[in-house]
Amino acid sequence: MAGILLTQNNTFIIGDVARILGWIMDVLFNFLNSVFGIQNIGLCIILFTVIIYLLMLPLTIKQQKFSKLSAKMNPELQQIQQKYKNKKDNNSMMAMNEETQAVYAKYGVSPTGSCLQLLIQMPILFALYRVIMNVPAYVNGVKNVFMELANQIMAAPGGSDFIQELSTNGRMYIEGKDFTQVNTIIDVLYKLQDTGNATWQMLIDRFPEMESLIVTTQNSISGMNNFGINIANSPWNIARSALAAGSVMMLIGAVLVPFLAAFTQWLNVKMMPQPSTAGDGNDTMNATMKSMNMMMPLMSAWFCFTLPAGMGLYWIMGAVVRGIQQWAINRYLDKLDLDEVVKKNIEKNNRIREKKGLPPQKINDIARTNVRTIDSKKKGMTEEERKTAMEASTDYYRNSDKPGSLASKAAMVAKYNEKTKK
Repeated sequence: MAGILLTQNNTFIIGDVARILGWIMDVLFNFLNSVFGIQNIGLCIILFTVIIYLLMLPLTIKQQKFSKLSAKMNPELQQIQQKYKNKKDNNSMMAMNEETQAVYAKYGVSPTGSCLQLLIQMPILFALYRVIMNVPAYVNGVKNVFMELANQIMAAPGGSDFIQELSTNGRMYIEGKDFTQVNTIIDVLYKLQDTGNATWQMLIDRFPEMESLIVTTQNSISGMNNFGINIANSPWNIARSALAAGSVMMLIGAVLVPFLAAFTQWLNVKMMPQPSTAGDGNDTMNATMKSMNMMMPLMSAWFCFTLPAGMGLYWIMGAVVRGIQQWAINRYLDKLDLDEVVKKNIEKNNRIREKKGLPPQKINDIARTNVRTIDSKKKGMTEEERKTAMEASTDYYRNSDKPGSLASKAAMVAKYNEKTKK
């Protein structure tokens, strides 16, 4: 068991994550084999994806909550931006930042909350790439398929030298590169499936006495990696082989993986709650968001076309699971009472401030009332009408007293009381 560690990846963080993911894959492989008699890496990846996304469900809820509440927050954030539009001094910038943070606290979301899931996903993707590229190093059930053949090749005269020659001619990247080790020979044998039947035939020609064992091993590993196409190979390589062999079905299978990856990613983007796009201050951000929403499906297609098909299977299955989660979470968020959410967040924020010895933070109730009013009417109003309503609301509280003075604040309170009594 200790020897298997020789071919595992040891990159900082990625190596540790890969070992954890490899352990999960090994457990799933043994479960499918012992309970259902199925030995298939593709099914392991599907079950693995479901488990990973269930573990990340709390982060997914936070991400969608942020997206959902952004539409509610944006009018208030835009008011703050407009208030400090032409003020670049340090005090104004600090005040703007404080008011902005107060709005985020009021709605109980973090401006970085939507990025956390993506940051966690990256090491998982890199680590999963390592696991799929070298499954025998992490899944004992797959390693055992090669063990007998690897031991016989290593014991045969010139066996290790021939395996090294195969890896050099095939331009295979081998982690350890010590061809006197059984694990290194297993790495090369596992990668032979990417080079086609010709390379296996070269192995038979070199070791004719092992022909039966070589054919049995090749068939076993092909069955484990077969999910319509070879999940250890990239759709790019599969498509090239299909064109050379004139196989239409193989070509369709290769193209289907990146297409489904892009399509499911596009569906995810469409299902995500879209923040409000009103306001001049957000034009750049909105344009950036639209560009990202267009680029992400295209990037998904490119990654899944060039990486092993097993990565594409994970990508597609992940998008399907996310879509189901988004549908369920959106239904849950639609039933939330926004005023109750704001009230609880204000109380929570004030308790935190109290522990720090700070006074309770006053939240702008007028802004909340304006948001609720605008939100309830926006379906029947044009963009120009909404802008006019906002300006009218602002003008209502404007007076001739010096801005920020006690007289000005008193006048605003009086007007607010007068308006709410009507």
